[in-house]
Amino acid sequence: MDTARLLPLVVAVPLLGAAVLVATGRRLPRLVSDIVGCAFAAATAAMALLVLFRAGHPGPGTYPVEWVGGWRRVGIVLVGDPLGAGLAALVSLLVVAVLVYSWRYFEEPPRRHTGSFPALVLVFQAGMCGFALTGDLFNAFVFFELMGAVAYALTGFRVEEPKPLQGALAFGVVNSLGAYVTLLGITLLYARTGELGFAQIGRRLDAEGPDGLVLAAFVLVTTGLLVKAAAVPFHFWLPDAHAVAPTPVCMLLSGVMVELGVYGVARVYWTVFSGPGGLSHPDFTRALLVLGVLTALLGAVMCWQQRHLKRLLAFSTVAHTGLFLIGVAVLTPEGMSGTALYVLGHAGVKAALFACAGVLLDRYATVDEHELFGRARELPAVGVLFALGGLGLCGLPPFGSGLGKAAAEEAAGHTAGWLPALYVLVSAVTGGAVLRAGLRIFAGVGRRPRDEEEGGPETTGEEEPETGGRLVRIPVPLLAVPAALLAASLALGVIPAVGSAVGRAGALFTDTGGYRRTVLDGHTAAAPAHLPPHWQLTGILLGLLSTALAITLATLAVRRPVHTGTAALLAPVRRLQSGHIGDYVAWLIAGTALLTVLTVPGVR
Repeated sequence: MDTARLLPLVVAVPLLGAAVLVATGRRLPRLVSDIVGCAFAAATAAMALLVLFRAGHPGPGTYPVEWVGGWRRVGIVLVGDPLGAGLAALVSLLVVAVLVYSWRYFEEPPRRHTGSFPALVLVFQAGMCGFALTGDLFNAFVFFELMGAVAYALTGFRVEEPKPLQGALAFGVVNSLGAYVTLLGITLLYARTGELGFAQIGRRLDAEGPDGLVLAAFVLVTTGLLVKAAAVPFHFWLPDAHAVAPTPVCMLLSGVMVELGVYGVARVYWTVFSGPGGLSHPDFTRALLVLGVLTALLGAVMCWQQRHLKRLLAFSTVAHTGLFLIGVAVLTPEGMSGTALYVLGHAGVKAALFACAGVLLDRYATVDEHELFGRARELPAVGVLFALGGLGLCGLPPFGSGLGKAAAEEAAGHTAGWLPALYVLVSAVTGGAVLRAGLRIFAGVGRRPRDEEEGGPETTGEEEPETGGRLVRIPVPLLAVPAALLAASLALGVIPAVGSAVGRAGALFTDTGGYRRTVLDGHTAAAPAHLPPHWQLTGILLGLLSTALAITLATLAVRRPVHTGTAALLAPVRRLQSGHIGDYVAWLIAGTALLTVLTVPGVR
């Protein structure tokens, strides 16, 4: 079978599975419904891996391209380039892990709701895979909004509780406004070029030259993508949503959906705006570096200040999003491939940490670091997994997150010599926050914190177990899934073929001319010269340094004898996370203005 024919199926199969579950949900027992959902997700993952194998094959030929319905050049095109296919495979594998984790997680729903959660997750999977594979700007918008609409529903899945509804509402309003901004940018591009395909728009812009309209379109399209990526100052929705969303949903939001926003920024720039008719490389690099540095630093500071574990992990995601944006801003194959590997390793580590937080929530009805002090000594296996996740977040070799961090920070260092230090600092602070929480919760190290210490919006209050009742015995899937995710993240850093494949994917991704020729002309996709991510002495030492700093910070935090006043100093920053939708909308407007200023040629 032609591998290109699998591309539509990667999107269609999970949608079919969702339809089956909705149609039969009232008749199927819960176990059967869960198995059906996992089967459709696994089938999609298998097809995505086949596409990835074909796209990543280093021999002669071109990566798969499918014009749906045979309408060449004017129809919907799906492109299985290695990086897009790899993201689709990552999405699908993580969906399988989440569905397995959820088998014994939620309380038994009413018969009329049986299958509703796996059905929503399958639609979420279809939207994310479609976004990763599409070669059409408007369809990218459609797929992104499909996943967004489902994400709102999943965030507010516990509809009988007010807090999830509030978090879902903030999520929905802010992201919907970002979508409208993106749609306006797409409209401008279509009015200018009469095209909607990435490759077609890029060729037409290069033939006509840049102007103010093209700049406006870039700002509008990129703004919507940065909202989904939770980049500062568009990030406020993410911690609020993570604090109230079901834990399996958080695994998907932080593991892959936010990263797809970063992928979208890179994809749109390289295929549409990177030529002479778009935005110059220095202007794009300046804009993304500023936003990336702000995102990384603010995310790290806020992460350290949290004691609510799900908020802590959410702000960690914001911080690492900043590092991913910096890797994209470098505009080299090495920066792109290093960031791609960083995303892969981070997905496994972050999903595993959320899975551990879910166990704590369902065992003790809280994820407050202070309230849990010493109570989880009885869960040594969960403690080990949580500690390994924290070390992986630090970039400890040989985790895949460590190898990706090493490759990305080396590429960033060629752009600005101080950027590797930022990677080390952000990794140390976010990883240290996780290790600090682990020491207190699972080992009871240090003195019991007082409520006034490290104050701020740490907890949502009156939390209830998502299993309906407190867990007495931890089900096997709740331990096996995070263990498998951490093992996969570790394997990414020790299997040489992974680095080679990701290196080729990054080189093909940044070859704008090669992408256009492959999609529009059917030419062979030959990867330009590139250096794949691999372990070097400098990267190993920086990974060990960030881990040592994280351990030191965590140890000092749990043993410090007096209150330092840091929380009071950072109170104005914490108050920005107000929970008021109007404030978040105002920051979205301010962020759009900032991005406009940063991308205007000659503005510094």
